[in-house]
Amino acid sequence: MKRIGVLTGGGDAPGLNAVLRAVVRTAERVYGAEVIGILDGFKGLLDGRFRHVGGQDVRELIRMGGTVLGTTNRDNPFACPGENPGDTPIDRSAECLENARKAGFDALIIIGGDGTLRIASDLGRQGLNVIGVPKTIDNDLASTDYTFGFWTAIDTATEALDRLRDTAESHHRVMILEVMGRHAGWIALHAGIAGAADVILIPEIPYDPHSVAKTVVRCQERGRASSLLVVAEGAMPRGGEMAVVAVDAITGVKRLGGAGERLARELEALTRCDVRVTVLGHLQRGGSPVAFDRILATRFGEAAVHVAMAGRFNRMIRLADGCIEDVDLEEAVRKVKLVDPSGPGGALLKSARALGIAFGDE
Repeated sequence: MKRIGVLTGGGDAPGLNAVLRAVVRTAERVYGAEVIGILDGFKGLLDGRFRHVGGQDVRELIRMGGTVLGTTNRDNPFACPGENPGDTPIDRSAECLENARKAGFDALIIIGGDGTLRIASDLGRQGLNVIGVPKTIDNDLASTDYTFGFWTAIDTATEALDRLRDTAESHHRVMILEVMGRHAGWIALHAGIAGAADVILIPEIPYDPHSVAKTVVRCQERGRASSLLVVAEGAMPRGGEMAVVAVDAITGVKRLGGAGERLARELEALTRCDVRVTVLGHLQRGGSPVAFDRILATRFGEAAVHVAMAGRFNRMIRLADGCIEDVDLEEAVRKVKLVDPSGPGGALLKSARALGIAFGDE
């Protein structure tokens, strides 16, 4: 194998550039192979926009957030938008395979979350030699212990909680921090414990507003005039639904948002507290990756090259009990990892409850 393509798809996450750096250095130094970057995700593969990426190009990338290749989460080659709004989506996946063939890619390393890797799996079934590298700040891929970008997002959220605590105590307020995660509560759970939150609300445990209000009142009765709450964007009250701000006209994906404001209105109606909301939003995606994410991304990138060179395609790189392995790609993206009291998140939930952190369900 002499030429490897690399593509970054979906939302950006700290560590994407570190993967690219590891791919380039391993391919060049160990195998003497060339690496070609595909610009702007699957959109670049459809348009044939490629560029050579060499050792000098990636020298400083390990500390950089974002992705120098560019990315998009709106260009599924199996469902491309028609010329006019409302047109039936068009399957252009055959163009991806043809462009990869013309470019001389012996293998294509695709870095992304569950949506991107499902597309990669579908392309693999059509004959493209793909290797998947899991990426998401949500940490919701079931087949890997962690995805890079997750710990940087937690670090960002924890720092925000530390800062919010200062102003909460100064003004005797209830402060709500809304964090990302979509249908998974991993960011909220980890950051809430690290930031010593009083309440953590996650999608997996629908909350009772009255229960949350009681927790806030109990804090006041104990002499504390302020409270700190972490709310995942997908958190919902019992019998309610996730807060949605918009639906993408192209992909149909619901854009979550407003969970924090909804909770604030509920608490103001149930208590006499001054409640303020901070939405952390895309701040969780940017910035320099923390050391753990740099190392994990580097290990993933190196392993992806070795797997490609061994001719094992339609595989995904993962972290399992501290070891880097490769598993079947189609199987790897089949399940989403949620915070399950009887699963991997059970011990963490138990620890949080033992510390007195409430989840709005009692």
